[in-house]
Amino acid sequence: MKFGQQLRQSLIKDWYYYYISYDELKNALKTPYETQPTTQNRTPARQEWTEDNEKAFVAQLEAELDKVFTFQRVKSGEIVRRIKSSEREVNEVVSRLDHANHAGEEGVPHADEPSEAEFLLLEEDLGDIIADVHDLAKFTQLNYTGFQKIIKKHDKQTSWHLKPVFATRLKAKPFFQDNYDSDIVKLSRLYDLVRTKGNPISGDSAAGGGQQNFVRQTTKYWVHPDHITELKLIILKHLPVLVFNPNKEFEVKDSAISSIYYDNTDTWELYAGRLKKTEGAEAIRLRWYGGMETETIFVERKTHREDWTGEKSVKARFPLKEKNVDAFLSGQTTAESIFEKARKDGKKSEKEINDLEQLAKEIQYRVITRKLVPVTRSFYNRTAFQLPGDARVRISLDTELTMVREDNLDRKRRAGSNWRRMDIGIDYPFSQLPPDDVERFPYAVLEVKLQTQAGQEPPAWVRELVASHLVEAVPKFSKFIHGTATMFPTRIDLLPFWMPQMDIDIRKPATQRFGIERPAHFTSHTTSDDLQDTDDDLSDDEDEAEDSMMRNDAYAPHEGDRAALLQEARQRMEATNRHREEALDEQDPNELDEEERMADLPITHVQDYPIYDSDDDDEDKLEEAKRVGGLTYGRELLKRHVAQAARYLGEGLRVIASTPKATSIPDTTGAMSALPAKVEAKRFRAPQGKRIHVPVRVEPKVFFAVERTFLEWLQISILFSGVAGFLLNFGDSVSLSGSWLFLIVAIASLLYSLGMYLFRVSWIGKRRAAKYYDKFGPSILCFLLVLAVAVNFGQRISHSGW
Repeated sequence: MKFGQQLRQSLIKDWYYYYISYDELKNALKTPYETQPTTQNRTPARQEWTEDNEKAFVAQLEAELDKVFTFQRVKSGEIVRRIKSSEREVNEVVSRLDHANHAGEEGVPHADEPSEAEFLLLEEDLGDIIADVHDLAKFTQLNYTGFQKIIKKHDKQTSWHLKPVFATRLKAKPFFQDNYDSDIVKLSRLYDLVRTKGNPISGDSAAGGGQQNFVRQTTKYWVHPDHITELKLIILKHLPVLVFNPNKEFEVKDSAISSIYYDNTDTWELYAGRLKKTEGAEAIRLRWYGGMETETIFVERKTHREDWTGEKSVKARFPLKEKNVDAFLSGQTTAESIFEKARKDGKKSEKEINDLEQLAKEIQYRVITRKLVPVTRSFYNRTAFQLPGDARVRISLDTELTMVREDNLDRKRRAGSNWRRMDIGIDYPFSQLPPDDVERFPYAVLEVKLQTQAGQEPPAWVRELVASHLVEAVPKFSKFIHGTATMFPTRIDLLPFWMPQMDIDIRKPATQRFGIERPAHFTSHTTSDDLQDTDDDLSDDEDEAEDSMMRNDAYAPHEGDRAALLQEARQRMEATNRHREEALDEQDPNELDEEERMADLPITHVQDYPIYDSDDDDEDKLEEAKRVGGLTYGRELLKRHVAQAARYLGEGLRVIASTPKATSIPDTTGAMSALPAKVEAKRFRAPQGKRIHVPVRVEPKVFFAVERTFLEWLQISILFSGVAGFLLNFGDSVSLSGSWLFLIVAIASLLYSLGMYLFRVSWIGKRRAAKYYDKFGPSILCFLLVLAVAVNFGQRISHSGW
């Protein structure tokens, strides 16, 4: 869908006048024709772009920017005032409720107790403010995209470069840089007060501060920046924002989290262990909350446990003063001296202190003996959602995620002899750093942490959230692994499986009614439609075709007729909404949903090979062998021809063989569907010299299954050899040829099964993502068995007759 059409469909009708006039700006880029269009030449050449055209366009663009900036400022101030007004109303109602409860405890009647209706009205009012914040974020995002696209179109069509100059104007009127985090924190507190009728759940609000060892089931997702604000607003309706210090005014640095990851830069053993998920793999990091002035540093160790061990992966940590970190990591300060003060205070039990002291000794020993040094820093702003004191559902959203190099490699002293580099703080986007030292992650990271009883399902809204178009599932995503793999390209050869996914737009069409909805009695229009950043660059032919349509299109904007234009726009949007609602109401309950439709679409440009190609490129091997020459090149060329012949033979057999065909399903992709007509499967190839590690779960029962399969083949080989021996010893001369044939089949079966067994054991031990199923073995065995029996019968009949 072109951006102009997307803009017309997604705009909020009450804010119509304040959007960027994208179509008008696009028309302003088209100079008059050199000659009038005729039936023979409908799209003649246009006049050249002149300096007067440029001045007129820039003036029009400035006017649009001023219009959008002014409206955004006014609306943002209105939301702030509405939040303050709602805060006064909520506090007044809660105060009346507290007085009524206090009076009730003393046995005195209180007539001014707030009613249920008052809380419902407050909740609806807050819901409307939340919808306003959502709509303003969408308005900002849509207009910012519009400016970026029209500038790109201008530079492409006119060859006048306006982008660098206009970037300065955008910085002067930064309507797109509003941070809604403080508004979300306030709305969350107010909404929680109203939802709980003035009795919010109390408990320990520390994000793990009072816990030293904790286990959670965690799933991770990527969130596109376009969806961050909407996602936060959806979650706060179900879970309050976790505030560490509710008595303090929220500041941006309160949500900042920084971590320093350690590894051996010669072996990268911690990176490899965490990537491969080997049993007992560790990650050691130092973490602090807030700015660089924070005195308390948490030293953490994460240990991976395989499921078959019966244990769970665990994270353990202990606090350490910043001034003692360097001495502790170098061994100058002992673990006993660190916890000496804790023993004197007596706030913790002796057993707890002993456990922390043992943890400190183990981490210190590993850092010293394994020569671990700081390699990667991760920084992000975290918004956590959780009921205080209730860890059953905890959701965190990490935004502005950035990874920074901390090593002293390449003859650059970044951290030096310190445990972290001191030339940066929490000043995102760290523009003072060279590009090779920083990796700015393009998405936010959503973590859903659940602690449910066995067999218990997560809440329904959580299931809807993770199945919605707002998130992209990325299991086992790791900031440490991603940052290290990205910033050390010459030293890291094994890449995480999600690397190819970085080149794909993770935004998806909305597949269900899920998003921010305004309370029914409020008339303002809102939208939660997914805005996809489509390529709006048209070719000359497409531009001219669009010109022709716009000349005859009643929707094309005309000066002096804005009232009629707005009325028509409203009618179109209302008709679209009615059509959408009718389509949803009339939907057949047995009709496929969007995911099933996607799976049913025909797949093109795909062959029978793994999606992730982690092996070395065959072309590189052949070129290398060609440079060596001689027998090496001949052997490699022969292997290439044999593999190609085998592939052609396999494809021919697949065509000849009778294979089951899937039942055809009627096409359900109509006008309301955002799905393409076909699905293309893309093959991802690792960069030259590198491999992509695909996570493979290996449990002991896998090896046992391989052994059982080998024993089954061995049993068949013994059966064939027994038949061969029986015919050889007790048969006549006619049975001799049959016995030899059965013996050959038995030996071939034995050797083949042995080879497959060794191959499977080797590749399972290496955790390689290979095709472990036997594609041709059983069929060939069956064919040889039929051949042996047929030869035996044929010889018997030819010798003795019927």
